[in-house]
Amino acid sequence: MAHTLTHASAPIGIFARLRSLFEEAKEARARRSLYVRTVKELERLTDRELADIGLARSSITETVDRHIFGH
Repeated sequence: MAHTLTHASAPIGIFARLRSLFEEAKEARARRSLYVRTVKELERLTDRELADIGLARSSITETVDRHIFGH
């Protein structure tokens, strides 16, 4: 009986891992999309507007990366 339960629970573990991988990929895509969108929006601002929010044009990607990905 225990042998059957071990094999019966194995697919559940596989499906749970696949679901977890899918969710991780989904979250990574969402973060990447947010990163691209945010960089584009900030790049549209003038140097004066960027200065008003305390951001240099040269640090846009680094700043967005740090805030979205935590790097």
